[in-house]
Amino acid sequence: MAMAYLPIFVFLFMAVLCQSDDRLTPAKPLLPSEVLVSDGGVFALGFFSLKNSSSSYVGIWYNNIPKRTYVWIANRDNPITANVPGKLVFTNSSDLVLLDSTGRTIWMTTNNSTAGGGETASILLDSGNLVIRSPNGTDIWESFNYPTDTVVPNPYWRRAAWGGELVHGIFQNNTSFMMYQTIVDTGNGYYLQLTVPDGSPSIRLTLDYTGMFTFRRWNNNTSSWIIFNQFPNPSCDRYASCGPFGYCDATESVPACKCLDGFEPNGLDFSKGCRRKDELKCSDRDRFLTLPTMRTPDKFLYIKHRSFDQCTAECSHNCSCTAYAYANLQNIDTTLDRSRCLVWMGELVDMEKFNNDFGENLYLRSPSSPVSKKKSIVLKIVLPVMASLLLLITCTWLVFKSKGKHKSKKSQYTLPHLDASNRFENENLEFPSIALEDIIIATNNFSDYNMLGKGGFGKVYKAMLEGGKEVAVKRLSKGSTQGVEEFRNEVVLIAKLQHRNLVKLLGCCIHEDEKLLIYEYLPNKSLDAFLFGTF
Repeated sequence: MAMAYLPIFVFLFMAVLCQSDDRLTPAKPLLPSEVLVSDGGVFALGFFSLKNSSSSYVGIWYNNIPKRTYVWIANRDNPITANVPGKLVFTNSSDLVLLDSTGRTIWMTTNNSTAGGGETASILLDSGNLVIRSPNGTDIWESFNYPTDTVVPNPYWRRAAWGGELVHGIFQNNTSFMMYQTIVDTGNGYYLQLTVPDGSPSIRLTLDYTGMFTFRRWNNNTSSWIIFNQFPNPSCDRYASCGPFGYCDATESVPACKCLDGFEPNGLDFSKGCRRKDELKCSDRDRFLTLPTMRTPDKFLYIKHRSFDQCTAECSHNCSCTAYAYANLQNIDTTLDRSRCLVWMGELVDMEKFNNDFGENLYLRSPSSPVSKKKSIVLKIVLPVMASLLLLITCTWLVFKSKGKHKSKKSQYTLPHLDASNRFENENLEFPSIALEDIIIATNNFSDYNMLGKGGFGKVYKAMLEGGKEVAVKRLSKGSTQGVEEFRNEVVLIAKLQHRNLVKLLGCCIHEDEKLLIYEYLPNKSLDAFLFGTF
């Protein structure tokens, strides 16, 4: 009977000897015939060689995916060329050292920790992270801090010009797959972390030699990696594709390069960017155009501890400053500086206009407005004539004053109604009247940068009135079929339907063939942005 159980005992004993572990210690190196496997069996670490190559590497790959896919390689730039690979050793000084068969060091970790002892070990985690963990549980080195060409969920990378958002989700169409981007505050800075829910398919991000950053997920049905997103997008993401002072307009059906307001192409194409139409003389008459929903340019100067007005002053008082941007980072520690003042000196490169609210305001330095110049010229011509007529006008006004009631000092406009004889009747609906010139300045002369949308009867622009009040201006198209009657009906309807879920009508403007309505501005994103998000 004893002999009958011997084969079973031997088999179990051999299985224990061959069982994979998830860690290395000073007493247990990793040999070429061995593999380290994470506790949950997700990732493996070991020696490998590429097809038709005698060189050897140490790397990490997906353990449960039949197609061998590497996510990290220790000695990618220094392969082992000896016939016998060597071994991976965890030293008493808490370093990982890769040796070839002659004992020559091929690769090693570097850390400043003095931790050591029998409890310190190098552990392969289920996240794919290879760490060196001290007895108190602190990771004193991790492979996530030294990526090669692949990123897996839970690593991070830096990005500039953070606007204060914390979590943003993206997904692949027609699937339940979801991936989240989270901003993490370390106390000394911030990093962007990608995570996926439990049970999600394996995800990896790779950077190839062409500069393409690709998002892939594993598809069990096809046993292959499926691409679900790529950057840079050929339409607008290629760095500085529109040249200095040019931007990629992603609001168009086919994104195209355009020049900033006040600039024109500096050649037949945008390879040389754009140049100013009018010379910038840096005077008190310079103004700053508001360019909304923009990707901020590269190469900025970050100035801390500034309010919005102080940030504006930093740029306006420096003749070399061409633009600035400001954000109040509401989601950070209240003990830290929440201001984020960015200024640009000289050329502006790598800009994009988004078709949603994920960009931010960029304030561009510009010469005095054409409206202001025209106003100055008109005043110089008209002033002498007006002076000579001033006495006559004053006398006429006194006569009419004695015959009627004194009007309110508040500027108002009474909306007209056309009767059957095309005569105007009074509907007794009064709203503040805003001068056309003020609206032109507030909308940057109805710039495309300020356009929020367009419909059958005209376009809607974001505007900043004097005093800093943000409004939305609906400008009826001059070729629109909506005439004075339709204009009146819309005003009457909106005026009577005041509700917390409806935009409020704040005023109007009629000047010759211009008909404009001023509404309150609601900064919330569109419904599709809330439902689906944008990476």
